Amino acid sequence: MQMSENMISVENLSKKYIISHQQDEGGRYRYKALRDVIADGVKSFTKTFIKPTHKKNHNPTREEFWALNDVSFEIKQGEAVGVIGRNGAGKSTLLKVLSRITEPTKGRISIDGRVASLLEVGTGFHPELTGRENIYLNGSVLGMSKVEIKKKFDDIVAFAEVEKFLDTPVKRYSSGMYVRLAFSVAAHLEPEILIVDEVLAVGDSAFQKKCLGKMGDVANKEGRTVLFVSHSMQAIAQLTKRCILLSKGNVQFDGDTSKAVQLYLAGHGENGKTQGTYQAPETKTGNYVAWAKVHTSEKEGIHCWGEPITFEFALHVDKPHESLWFSFQIVSALQQAISIFWFYEPDAPFRREQGTFIVQCTIPKLRLYMGSYTLTTWFSERRSEKLLENLREICEFEVSMHNFERAEYQWQADECLYLEDAKWKTI
Repeated sequence: MQMSENMISVENLSKKYIISHQQDEGGRYRYKALRDVIADGVKSFTKTFIKPTHKKNHNPTREEFWALNDVSFEIKQGEAVGVIGRNGAGKSTLLKVLSRITEPTKGRISIDGRVASLLEVGTGFHPELTGRENIYLNGSVLGMSKVEIKKKFDDIVAFAEVEKFLDTPVKRYSSGMYVRLAFSVAAHLEPEILIVDEVLAVGDSAFQKKCLGKMGDVANKEGRTVLFVSHSMQAIAQLTKRCILLSKGNVQFDGDTSKAVQLYLAGHGENGKTQGTYQAPETKTGNYVAWAKVHTSEKEGIHCWGEPITFEFALHVDKPHESLWFSFQIVSALQQAISIFWFYEPDAPFRREQGTFIVQCTIPKLRLYMGSYTLTTWFSERRSEKLLENLREICEFEVSMHNFERAEYQWQADECLYLEDAKWKTI
């Protein structure tokens, strides 16, 4: 098989779902609970034998929802391709269609080779069978002989770390054990195409790292095709060079992973939030961050590398305490902690009295490399080690290099995290 051959071809793929809304007498939408479903079944049975004396006109309204709309792409042998997008973008639907779990409404899919899918905990294994039996069952589904499965058996078990539970029905496995074995089976039984959803998030960090390494080997060393969905931009960047960004069922971008990640993160501002700011809900009480703001050198949360930057926080205090402690962290788009700053002034007024107090932290020359960043904050009582509030992914801002040109070539994404001043000389 040539490396240029397409393993997956998707042409004008669309998937439609029909959503029913039941209206009550006042014209309001009513959503069905389990008791309603049971009651409807009884009504249906009754209507078959008893003629209704009157008829109410409560017709359900039907709404079309296109989870995928005219999606097209091709993936070649040996490619590891990421799929990213916000919740509801169509990622899981795409993988289910490619895995033959659900049928497309329109379009054409061509898949050349055996597919192993790991989409959610609970799929792929028979709960009453043991781990050992499920390994052979999965291999048979992939079209492998018993001899072929036996050759891989020890590697599968060793990777999954479930030797003690091999002869236990998988319904008794924890979700972590289940995922470890399911991934190991999918990765080791030599499918030409491996499709993995966010299910790996169930496992611990060490196993996630192990899985990413194995998927990299599957694509780079074994020449098989990997399609990987994740909300972790760190994992996507580590495993893939190409990424498909979905938005509202459409392909927004298909190309270089670093560019796809930038577009995805830029899209977080589409929900109406102003870049570089945070506002607490009005319902909050106690000691908390009332609002936060990043004072960047440019408008719209854009900051030029090397310029001064100020981080400002309004601390609302209902219950003063002498050991109140505030700190914040700058976090990269790939969820890497970059810098941390603490505020601990013994005579700070918010330790003695109620009110809203503004604190500022200024960095004279911000040397963070270009990219998107957010803040994580901690507000706590130091003495009792009581965490009062922990905010994550607030005040998104962007560092740009447009004021700092390089003569030979343009700045490249992901070259570093921190660009320090330096002096060169030849001796």
